[in-house]
Amino acid sequence: MLSVAGYPLILFLLVCQAVPGGTQPPRIELRLMGPRSQEGEGRLEVLYNGQWGTVCDDDFNMVAASVACRELGYEAAVNWAHSAKYGPGEGPIWLDNLRCSGPESSLAECESNGWGVSDCTHNEDSGVVCTGLHRRQRNPAAQGLVPRIQHQGWKVEEVRIKPVLARAKLSSPITEGAVEVKLHGRWRQVCDAGWTRNNTRVICGMLGFPHEGRVATGFYRKLWNQKLKDPRSSLRSLISKNTFWIHRINCQGTEAHLGECKLHVTPKARHRPACPHGIHALISCIPGPEFQPKKARLPGPTQPKKQPQVRLRAGAQVGEGRVEVLLNGQWGTVCDDGWDLTAASVVCRQLGYGTAQEALLGAQLGQGLGPIHLTRVKCRGYERSLAECRFQEATQSGCRHEADAAVRCNVPQTAARQQIRLAGGRSPEEGVVEILVPRGKTSRWGAVCGEYWGLMEAMVVCRQMGLGFASHALQETWYWQGNSDAAEVVLSGVRCKGTELSILQCQHHGPVHCPSGGGRFAAGVTCTSSAPDLVMNAQVVQETAYLEDRPLDMLYCAHEEGCLSASADHMHWPYGHRRLLRFSSQIHNLGRADFLPKTGRHAWIWHECHRHYHSIEVFTHYDLLTLNGSKVAEGHKASFCLEDTNCPDGLQRRFACANFGEQGVTAGCWDTYRHDIDCQWVDITDVAPGSYIFQVVVNPKHEVAESDFSNNVLRCQCQYDGHRIWLHGCHTGDAYGANIKWDEEAQQRLASNLV
Repeated sequence: MLSVAGYPLILFLLVCQAVPGGTQPPRIELRLMGPRSQEGEGRLEVLYNGQWGTVCDDDFNMVAASVACRELGYEAAVNWAHSAKYGPGEGPIWLDNLRCSGPESSLAECESNGWGVSDCTHNEDSGVVCTGLHRRQRNPAAQGLVPRIQHQGWKVEEVRIKPVLARAKLSSPITEGAVEVKLHGRWRQVCDAGWTRNNTRVICGMLGFPHEGRVATGFYRKLWNQKLKDPRSSLRSLISKNTFWIHRINCQGTEAHLGECKLHVTPKARHRPACPHGIHALISCIPGPEFQPKKARLPGPTQPKKQPQVRLRAGAQVGEGRVEVLLNGQWGTVCDDGWDLTAASVVCRQLGYGTAQEALLGAQLGQGLGPIHLTRVKCRGYERSLAECRFQEATQSGCRHEADAAVRCNVPQTAARQQIRLAGGRSPEEGVVEILVPRGKTSRWGAVCGEYWGLMEAMVVCRQMGLGFASHALQETWYWQGNSDAAEVVLSGVRCKGTELSILQCQHHGPVHCPSGGGRFAAGVTCTSSAPDLVMNAQVVQETAYLEDRPLDMLYCAHEEGCLSASADHMHWPYGHRRLLRFSSQIHNLGRADFLPKTGRHAWIWHECHRHYHSIEVFTHYDLLTLNGSKVAEGHKASFCLEDTNCPDGLQRRFACANFGEQGVTAGCWDTYRHDIDCQWVDITDVAPGSYIFQVVVNPKHEVAESDFSNNVLRCQCQYDGHRIWLHGCHTGDAYGANIKWDEEAQQRLASNLV
């Protein structure tokens, strides 16, 4: 074999072929395709080596979408889509694990696995939504129609408040102090000359605060002058340098980001000081209710809580989610037609957060189920609520839930994230939960007792750490080694609602009581950025309900699986019948991840009578309740076949039960249990005529993690006259306003029949 300097020549040639000569990336072309795509949006396709192919959604993000949109001739990207939202493409998948830094002029300049190197399928094709007129369509007469770039983050890298007073330094979050702006890697202070309340409003919004407060400028001026007179202070030399200052900022107050405001870094005239006779700009922000310190309640009458008119659902982080509004007593979604940062910022401020980071289109945070209330929302930016903006009712708009709008809001930075950590896991998203608790004048790390630890508690931990949803809550963690300085159990008896911002806000024991001790019985979690979300279709239940008197000789298998009332044990089998309330159930997965059984196929339970496996032993509870909540009849359904009965256009079925196949429900698809299969009923043989509440609870034991458990309960008004039955007013637990909505504790009491 020939060699060069001792190395095989063939290896040398292969290396030369693998690394292109020079730094010139290949020439490519991009286009947007897809069955539902409009101008400026669609499935991203790349022409490389004479063939069109797609881009996998692994690691794809807004930075890559922005590069693609600019290469296509648009001004910027406002959104991107995953999981082949615009339909699966054809041909090769040219790019996978695409990583762009931002300034690239072409996707070919970004890092990736290499051209055509991918482990994806076309069900993971990426899409983009671009804004701004296409350059090829522009003409001088149309220049005034070009929208401004909504987020010029390349100008302003970061903003922060530098606290001046001692009390401000101790507060969490920090709400008052001097404004500092990071430009090109350098922190600068802002001159207060010409400073306006509009400037304060924009910066407070960026930092996660909905409102701006007032500052005692006279007091701060005295403090400033004292520092200037102090010979030990370096302030005098710093303020003489123009690199210390931003000369002036002019905002209108409606901007979502400081980068949209006019920044004058240096004075127009050369050699002029940037801030003559001035001091740094000072602001005070008012946090939303979630981030304000909890005050002790004084005895006396309490004011009723004001009913919220807007909410966020299915978000992995605090301050993000699908936008839902309350209209005519019923919650519904907002169509993304015309949805932008200004409207999204109004929603964020209304909810007690700051301005919007992103206005998300195309149901990127999951699809809703039920009415779509609003479309073509247009806000000016000063509105106190979305109801004050201009909009159209979406009933006749043709909008579908695949176009549900969502937001990501700016939220304040608090100390909560520094008070918790995970240890011993294989990745940063899993491990033993360790928390920092005060101990006298100091603080110390410790473990959490695993007894009673569940998914609700794990959800709070994952959200507190910014890791999204919980996929598992572990009561035993013997396979994870915690830190030696956190071996002692410092928290026990933890009970969370799931909405708390910190695990320390949950109910817990005063003195620690953990009989099992820590160590292998310490609490642990596994977190994930996406989760499923099961919701029962209320209309299907209401429309398919009927009564059947079923002979006992057809109920042997159902009796064996416990699907009949206890009185069936005392009947003279096989003579007689049972009266059954039958119905169909259509269970939608509205989340962003597939719903999978808790255990693998090896642990499924075989039922000989029906001759099938149960992947989840109790998948749904069916109950008939009196109007005061007492249970008069009950049923349950095991998941013997979790599969994709149907999927929307452009989404392929992935789970099927035939031939002992994999079970689950794909994100966006639904599983239907027909009314004519065994156990799809409630046995009401012993129920007297009257008015009742019919209740269905999906995933009742929270065995499988979901992004939202509040919509797992369905209730109907039920009228039974002894011969016929009517269901009406069926709705999921969170579909209506406060006059109908039942809280989580009430649901648990009803499930236990304690009311």
